[in-house]
Amino acid sequence: MRTGMSQAGTRSRRRAAVLAVCAVLAGGALVSCGDDGDGSAESSPTPTAPDTSRFSGSPPSALASEAESRKAEARASVSAAESSASAAASSFEASVSAETERARAEAEKRLKQVDGRGNAIDDVSLTGLPLSETSNVRALTVNITNSTDETASYAVQVDFSDSDGKVVETRFVGAQDLAPGEKAHPLAISRKPPEPRLTAKVAKAERY
Repeated sequence: MRTGMSQAGTRSRRRAAVLAVCAVLAGGALVSCGDDGDGSAESSPTPTAPDTSRFSGSPPSALASEAESRKAEARASVSAAESSASAAASSFEASVSAETERARAEAEKRLKQVDGRGNAIDDVSLTGLPLSETSNVRALTVNITNSTDETASYAVQVDFSDSDGKVVETRFVGAQDLAPGEKAHPLAISRKPPEPRLTAKVAKAERY
């Protein structure tokens, strides 16, 4: 009987001790205390915040993200405009004859071998076409006149420049076997969007 009472007293004292410890710890941290029946107590570790001093880098600000987004949109817009202009130019050129394309290829080949502006600059001029007549494609009529008294062929290079004078596109046209005094009017068709405006000029013209 005394043994039973002694054991009960021991458990009671242990429980009181556990509760006292929990009360002290509760003032500084959250703990979990319990009695599993045999007098043992358990506690769970207090969660701690991560040590941010070990982190590197920083998240992008809202303004930086917005700026990058606008830049991406602008690049996409320019790319779409150029693609659209190129497609329109291709469609506009679809009616060009195989003979005209052959003359263009020959003109480009010839002018690669020409130094300076060539020997036929005075025989060539440009006339712009209204965008309303070209499905909003920038196109020019290249006016070629054989001013000699012999049959001759012509190779012409047309450069398109921006407002700073920088050449942003080059097109070639040609005219084959023009009789003396005969005229030809091939088209120089730009693949750039109609805006911003570009300035076109005859960069080279060679008679051969």
